[in-house]
Amino acid sequence: MKRLSELRSGGRGTIMSFEDNDLFLKLMEMGCVPGETVKVEQIAPLGDPISISVAGYNLSLRLNEADNIFIEELV
Repeated sequence: MKRLSELRSGGRGTIMSFEDNDLFLKLMEMGCVPGETVKVEQIAPLGDPISISVAGYNLSLRLNEADNIFIEELV
């Protein structure tokens, strides 16, 4: 498993679990639920934030938020 923050632009993965319970509810409300496929659409020029597509829409996450999401990378 790797963290969502480690994916490069165009990378895809399936959400497996979360590290931070405080951020867990916020991410779940935004559609980041275990089993959902995510794709990194864009990375800001300085690397933060990143834009991902999840559950049919685009979402912008800070790297510290993306660092709390564990994924199984899809090849």
